Amino acid sequence: MAAYILRLRAALLFGSLRGDVSHVTRAMLGLITLTAVIAAVCWSLVSLQQAGPEVVLTVTVLAGAAVTAGFAAAPAIASAADPLDPRRFAVLGLRPRSLALILLIAGLISLPILVLTVVAGTAGAVFTAQGAPVGVSILGVVLGILTCSLLARVFMACASMFLRERRSRELSGLFLLVVLVVLVPGAVFFASLEWDGRVPSQLVEAVAVLSLTPFGAAWAFPLLFAASDAAGWASLAVAVGTVLALAVVWIAIVERLLSTTERPTATRERGGLGWFGVAPGTPGGAIAARSLIYWLGDRRYLVNILVVPVAAAVTVLPLLVAGVPLSHAILIPVPFVALFLGWLPHNDIAYDSTAVWMHIASGVRGAADRWGRLVPVLLIGVPLLAVAIPVAIAVHGRWALLPAMIGICAALFLSGLGLSSIASALAPYAVSPPGESPFQQPQRTSPRGVVAQGLVFIGAIALAGPAFWLGWRALAGDLEAASTALWVGAGTGAATLLLGTAIGAAVFSRRSGRIMEFAEAS
Repeated sequence: MAAYILRLRAALLFGSLRGDVSHVTRAMLGLITLTAVIAAVCWSLVSLQQAGPEVVLTVTVLAGAAVTAGFAAAPAIASAADPLDPRRFAVLGLRPRSLALILLIAGLISLPILVLTVVAGTAGAVFTAQGAPVGVSILGVVLGILTCSLLARVFMACASMFLRERRSRELSGLFLLVVLVVLVPGAVFFASLEWDGRVPSQLVEAVAVLSLTPFGAAWAFPLLFAASDAAGWASLAVAVGTVLALAVVWIAIVERLLSTTERPTATRERGGLGWFGVAPGTPGGAIAARSLIYWLGDRRYLVNILVVPVAAAVTVLPLLVAGVPLSHAILIPVPFVALFLGWLPHNDIAYDSTAVWMHIASGVRGAADRWGRLVPVLLIGVPLLAVAIPVAIAVHGRWALLPAMIGICAALFLSGLGLSSIASALAPYAVSPPGESPFQQPQRTSPRGVVAQGLVFIGAIALAGPAFWLGWRALAGDLEAASTALWVGAGTGAATLLLGTAIGAAVFSRRSGRIMEFAEAS
C-alpha cells in the first residue's frame, strides 16, 4: 500500500506536464524559469565560500529561516486543496501512524521539496567547504528538509480543519497583507545596514537568536559545529527536537482527522459573501464586513483614503524649499498620515445615511458598532504605517529614532481612533449622500461639524504631546528618550482607544433615537 501511494504521488507530480499544447508549453516555460532561478541561487551559494564563515553563517541562517517560515505560511495563503489530506485515505483502512509515515514520505515527492533539496544540497557543500564534516553537513541538510516538510504537512492539515478549502480573495488578501507588513520593513532594514566588509552587529545578534529557534537551528548547526562553537550543540538539540515534536503533532493530527467527520460547511462560508464570509458571525463581525465593503467600494471613502498620503507627501515640499534637509523633512509626513488616519472615522455614522437603522433596529450593542467600524481603518492604517515608518527612518539614517517614531505614530493614530469613536456618535454632521460626488458637501446650519473635526484633530495632537516631546529629545541626541517615547506613545494611544470606544459605545446606545433622526433628516 505504501508503494502504491508513493507511485500515485509521483504520477500526480509528472501528470502536471500532460494536457493540451498550451498547458504543456506553460509548464515547460515555468520549469525552465525555475531551473534558471535554482541555478542562480546555487551559484550564489557557491560564491559565498570566498566571503568567510561569518558571512556564510549569516546568509544561510537568515535565508533558511525565511524559507522554513514560508513552508509554514504557504498553506494558509494558498487556496488549493491538499491531495495528501489524510481523510482522502480513510477508506484504505490503514493505521493512523502508518498512514502518517506514508504521507510524510509522499510529501517529500513534491516540486517545492525537490527544489529545496537541490538548494540545500548546495548549501551542504558550502558547509563542508567551510570546515564542517561531511556527515554533519548532511545531517543539517536532512534536518532542514524534514523541518520544512513537516511544517508544510502540519499547517496544511490545520488549514483544512480550520479554514475553508476554497478561501476567498478577501481572506487571501489578509494573509498577503500580513506578509507585506513583515517583509517590507524587513527589506528596508536590511537595505539600510552598512556592511563595511563585515557583518553588521544587528545581523549577528539576529543570527544568534535564529540559530536557537526551530526556523534556523538546522541551517546554523553545521557551521557552528565547524567553528567549535558551543552553540552548535544547542542548535542541534533544537533542530532534532523540532523534527520530533512536529512528527508527534503530525501523527496526532492524522489520528484526529481519521476519527472525526469533516466540518459542515456553514451558510456564511458559501461563495459570494465576500467579507461577510471572512468576518466572524457576530454583530461586530457583520458591522466590520459591511464597513469594509463601504471603505473599499464607496468613492467617498476612497477619496478620503487617497488624499491622506498625497497631502502628507505635499507637506515635504515647503520644508525642502525652506532649506530643511531631506533627512529631517522626511520625518514629518508619517506622523501626518497617522494623525489623519485616526481622524478619518470621526463622522463614519453620517456616511451610512439611513442604513444605520439596521444597527438600531436590531438592538446592536454600542461596543459592536464602535469596534466594527474601526476594523477597516485598522486594516488600512497598520500596514501603511508599518511600511512608511521604516522607510522614513531609513531615509533619515538614524535607526535609533525608530522607537520614538513608532510611539509618536501610535499615539496619534490610536488616540485619533478613540476620539473619533466618540465624535461620530456624539456629533455627526451631514455629508454627501451615497452615490453623489465626494467633493459636493451639503450646506450645514450648525457649526457642530467643524467643532467635532477640530476637537478630534487637536485632541489627538494634545494626547500625543508627551510622545512628541520625548521624540524631540531623541532627535537631539538623547537615545534613552526614544525607548521611553515608544512606551509612552503606545500606552497613551491604547488607553485612549479603549476609553474612547467605551464612551462612544455608551453614547451610541443612549443617543440611538437622535442618530436615527439625524440619518432621516440629512
